[in-house]
Amino acid sequence: MFTNIMVPVDLGHLEALEPALSIVADLAKKYDARITYVSITANTPTSIARTPQEYEQKLEAFAQEQHKVHGQPVSIKAYSSTDPVANVDTILVGAIDEVKADLVMMATHLPRHLDIVMPSHGGKVATHTDVSVFLIRTAQ
Repeated sequence: MFTNIMVPVDLGHLEALEPALSIVADLAKKYDARITYVSITANTPTSIARTPQEYEQKLEAFAQEQHKVHGQPVSIKAYSSTDPVANVDTILVGAIDEVKADLVMMATHLPRHLDIVMPSHGGKVATHTDVSVFLIRTAQ
């Protein structure tokens, strides 16, 4: 049913993603699917990496660690942006086609009142693509 599961990750918040990553791995095993980790960084130095190239190397290291733990085939796609916060939804929607994902699995937060004004990234991605989007609510 699924052959390539796209998983957006924020390397600055991996501990919050851990429960979702296990669920992704379980579903990928069930369908013998590849997991493509997608991430976005700034063009300028951040607390994670000084350059987009260094960020991509760290994303690759993360993906390979997930492969060692869970055994599923993995790939990555790193994007850089002048304003990752403002561009995240547009970049993620474009990435779905670029990596040829047939499912997107995203960690998300519980609904908040602020979501009326600023919807969650998962909700925005789901409304702008024709592939299935699975939002995994992690404990806050």
